[in-house]
Amino acid sequence: MARFVMKFGGTSVANIALLERIADRVQRIQGAGHQAVLVVSAMGHETDRLVTLAESVDFQSLAARRELDVLLATGEQVTISLLAMMLLKKGLAAKSYQGDQVRILTDDAHGRARVLSVETSELERDLSHDIVPVIAGFQGVAANGSTTTLGRGGSDTTAVAVAAALQADECQIFTDVDGVYTTDPRVVAEARCMTRITFEEMLELASSGSKVLHTRAVEIANKNQVSLRVLSSFNDVAGTLITAEDNIMMEAPLISGIAFTRDEAKLTLRGVKDQPGIASSILAPISEANIEVDMIVQNIGADFSTDFTFTVARADFELAHAILSAVSEQIGAEEVLGDERIAKLSIVGVGMRSHAGVAAQMFDILAKESINIQMISTSEIKISVVIDEKYLELAVRALHAGFCLEADHGAEPA
Repeated sequence: MARFVMKFGGTSVANIALLERIADRVQRIQGAGHQAVLVVSAMGHETDRLVTLAESVDFQSLAARRELDVLLATGEQVTISLLAMMLLKKGLAAKSYQGDQVRILTDDAHGRARVLSVETSELERDLSHDIVPVIAGFQGVAANGSTTTLGRGGSDTTAVAVAAALQADECQIFTDVDGVYTTDPRVVAEARCMTRITFEEMLELASSGSKVLHTRAVEIANKNQVSLRVLSSFNDVAGTLITAEDNIMMEAPLISGIAFTRDEAKLTLRGVKDQPGIASSILAPISEANIEVDMIVQNIGADFSTDFTFTVARADFELAHAILSAVSEQIGAEEVLGDERIAKLSIVGVGMRSHAGVAAQMFDILAKESINIQMISTSEIKISVVIDEKYLELAVRALHAGFCLEADHGAEPA
């Protein structure tokens, strides 16, 4: 007997027909002698609708954030009750749980709370009596009893946290795609659905622009060694298993996938004095404004001045530019330059650990397409470059072909 935690996102629970499809899937799993715990999101675009309602009032104050969490949590409440009713209709025992009823304990950071613990005693009791728990994703409860929400990717985070607490055999994330692809199939038609990938690779892909899973969910899965599987709600393809590197083939592929994002902007402070503490003087005000910095490059000239370049989210560009202009005057820099038309492109693969020359091969592929590299960043299993946004799709296609990631077979049937 295996124990599965199954998470269904908004597109997978968007209407009653889809809820019935989920109930049929659970019925098959129970019929095979396995246990299922369900975690669900709000239906369709319900969360967006609730946010729009809140915006028509005001939720900017700290006190209002608590009330916003109470409002947003109602979306999942609708889904869990309807899905539990559908399971009951199919002859299965089921019971719905809100975050505070399961007692998914979080801190009190409203809108971005972090999970501290998951109480499992009642869930274990349900499972021992063949009752299917249906849990509201995205929400929890603070120690003071206040409803909290987990922020972006919150339902994935809930599912993985529950799977870890219940020591589930697998946490299955059902989406509207067949699994994790070598890159976005809308850009490269030959992109392949991978059968397996490591936690490290998935973390790097997620942090570099892949939107299949949020990094928090993968981090929890990695920490607790919970096997993750990404698969489609709309077919029976086996999807992509995300697991520890020890469980991957002995000779891992050189490159597993290519991720990219268009949502970045570049800022350069030219003619900065090369002296201790200058980087802190530049970045401290940026940090104080809650602006996250991604890539950083510093070049030192023959005259002992330096050009300091970094990237931020495109949405933060205007504020970051204004802060940098003020800093420029304070430290006597020559000028501030900005570019919002850039893109970050990353190749990821644990095979890089045992192979030399991957960076050179990447740069050669881009050079043959006359694509100039503006910035470079590397880690043990990832190489990222910043290029002109207009060349992004050309670069992705060239790298996908150059590293032979084209599909030779799809994901295997379940």
